Amino acid sequence: MTAVIPLDAHRPAAQAAPSRVGVLLVNLGTPDTADARGVRVYLREFLSDPRVIENQGLIWQLILNGIVLVIRPSRKAKDYLKIWNTERNESPLKTITRAQAEKLAASIADQKHVTVDWGMRYGNPSIKSRIDALMAQGCDRILVMPLYPQYSASTSATVVDKVAIALKDMRAQPTVRFTPPYYDDPGYIDALAISIERHLATLSFKPERIIASFHGMPQSYIDKGDPYQAQCVATIEALRARMGLDDKSLMLTFQSRFGYQEWLQPYTDKTIEQLAKDGVRRIAVVTPGFSADCLETLEEIAQENAEIFHHAGGQDFSAIPCLNDSDEGMDVIRQLVLRELQGWI
Repeated sequence: MTAVIPLDAHRPAAQAAPSRVGVLLVNLGTPDTADARGVRVYLREFLSDPRVIENQGLIWQLILNGIVLVIRPSRKAKDYLKIWNTERNESPLKTITRAQAEKLAASIADQKHVTVDWGMRYGNPSIKSRIDALMAQGCDRILVMPLYPQYSASTSATVVDKVAIALKDMRAQPTVRFTPPYYDDPGYIDALAISIERHLATLSFKPERIIASFHGMPQSYIDKGDPYQAQCVATIEALRARMGLDDKSLMLTFQSRFGYQEWLQPYTDKTIEQLAKDGVRRIAVVTPGFSADCLETLEEIAQENAEIFHHAGGQDFSAIPCLNDSDEGMDVIRQLVLRELQGWI
């Protein structure tokens, strides 16, 4: 007897709705409020990270709790107030990072199963809260993008650490990828060059020097093998080649040193002061290691270092904005995200 096979027997079974893919942009972090209490909470978390301050022993704990968290919060709160986004009651870093996530989502809206979110390594919104939110929306794969062009253990690696902590107690974990550093990516170098050239075209003066200021770190971290300094150098060498500048026209320096140990040199503030004393009257400063303007760019560079330059005899000073959520900056983020999502979308 011949079996009768239904006409639809060879049709594929109905497939389950495709799972979602999450993209999480992560920046350093910011206090929730521009007052001593908000800064203290933020600094405690930041300076208690052994990736940031490697020796978390008794001496550091005494310094942190007996001096730093007593004196520094009120001072830094005044600096935050100088740049605070009063309309949203938040720091510019939070405003810009949110905008970057929103613009990225809009630019890849054709990828129907991708959800974009953002978070901060220190402070809020926390990495764990955003991973939980992405998973609640059905994301079983998450691409994390640390918004640091140059890798260092105290920035990029600590994002990986925090993601691992968020996943540690999960029975059903998402699959996670991390974007690599993009310090010499041609798109990033082009975006920097375009943003610098566009800004210089708006000035009423021509800078005699352009200073490329990166966040500093203790020299001992480099001596232990951190690749950060080498990647900063690679960025500037590529940018000089792209813009046709030499090492005198585009200078590399490091800012934001903390404490009394030796940090990466040359120091930004000392270099700017010496240039003015040597007769340089017009400079511009760019901060290629920051993906978004923040306290270190808007207050430390644009205000403190401008004052140092003028006090030492300088005349014209301009701080070049970070890439932020500009068209060029968003192209860098979008291209990197789409590249690293290959195989998932």
